[in-house]
Amino acid sequence: MERFYNRHVSTGNPDLFVICKSCGAEVSPYITECPYCGNRLRKRAPKLDREGRVAERRRRRRAPSPTLPRLRRGEMPGIRPESRPYATLVLLAAGLVGCLLWRTTLVSHLDLAVVGKPGGHWWRLLTASFVYDNVGYAFVALGSITLYGWLLESRHGPLPVLALFILGGIGGTAATAAVYSFPVVVGAAGAGLAMLVAWAIPDLLALGRGEEIEGDLVGTLIIAVVVALMPLAVTHASWVSDAVGVGGGLAVGVPLALARPY
Repeated sequence: MERFYNRHVSTGNPDLFVICKSCGAEVSPYITECPYCGNRLRKRAPKLDREGRVAERRRRRRAPSPTLPRLRRGEMPGIRPESRPYATLVLLAAGLVGCLLWRTTLVSHLDLAVVGKPGGHWWRLLTASFVYDNVGYAFVALGSITLYGWLLESRHGPLPVLALFILGGIGGTAATAAVYSFPVVVGAAGAGLAMLVAWAIPDLLALGRGEEIEGDLVGTLIIAVVVALMPLAVTHASWVSDAVGVGGGLAVGVPLALARPY
C-alpha cells in the first residue's frame, strides 16, 4: 500500500488514502484525525486545487545558521552592543582638566603651553594640546573632538582616535613650533579637524559612487569651517595645526574607509 500511495503522490494524482501509524487503517488523506482510533494524522486539512490535488507546498529546510558566541550581559541575540568610547572620554576629560589648570595658579602657564621652541621641554607639545585659554575655543575644539571621536571609536575602536589626536593635535603643535620663530600654541583644533575629516571620508566616497548616505555632511562642513577659522578669533590657535589636522585625517581616514566596506 505504501508503494501505491507514494506512486500516486509522485505522479501528481489525487491521494487515495493514507495509512494511520497508530492502528494501520486506511483513511482519507483529507482528514486530520483517524476515525477509528482518534490518532492525530496532521495539524490541519490540506489545501486542494481545482482538480482535487493537494496544493500545499512543502517547506524547505533552512540551512543551519552559524554558531553565535555566548551572549554577554545586556546583549540582544544577533546584535552586538556598542562599546563605550573610553578613549574619546579620556581626551575630553584631559581637555577639561587642562582648562581648569590654565585658570589656576597651581601650574605655571609656561609649563603647559608651547612658548617659542620647546627644545628639551618636549612634554609641552603634549600638555599644550590639552589646555585652552579661551572658553569659546575650548568649546569648539573639544566639541569636535568629542563628537567625531565618539563616532569614529564606535566604528573603528580607540586606536584610530588616539592616532588622529597625536597627528592632528600634538603633530599640529609641533609643526607650528617648527614653522614660526616664537609661537605661543595651546589647544588641539587640529585634532578635531583630523577626526572630522576621517569620519566624513566614507560618506564622500559613497557620494562619488552615486550612493545614498546617512551622515550629515552639511552640518559637518559647517563645524569644519568653524573649527578651521579659530585662528581668526583666537591668538594661540594655528593655521599650521589646521592644515596638519586635515592631512592627518586624510592619511588615516582613507585607508580605514577602503579597508572596511560600509
